[in-house]
Amino acid sequence: MSAASCLLTEDQFLCSICLDVFTDPVAIPCGHNFCKACISEHWDRNVPSQCPNCKRVFNIKPDPLVNTFISEMAAQFRQSAQQKASSSSSEQHVVKPGEVPCDACTGTRLKALKSCPGVSGVLL
Repeated sequence: MSAASCLLTEDQFLCSICLDVFTDPVAIPCGHNFCKACISEHWDRNVPSQCPNCKRVFNIKPDPLVNTFISEMAAQFRQSAQQKASSSSSEQHVVKPGEVPCDACTGTRLKALKSCPGVSGVLL
């Protein structure tokens, strides 16, 4: 697995609704995967229930099935990303006046490394 892990990218573990790494990933009948909370909220707001990706309509709201493979892979990706972030923390800088602080940091606020204007202006 370690040889294959270098081929995995964050994009492969992103929910297309929240655009974040999957949390409690589930699969719906058309085969697309989403965070459980994201697809549930999407279907609560949109009638009839349809896939946000392929637009397949479900006459009866399906029960999303836990996708254990994606769940395990997303957990491994998160762990790898956290290790990588902690090892490169020496390269990160505490926010200085005039710089934008990271919205995701807890504790010491670090300088934002990138911004995502399409996601409610969240800065990371």
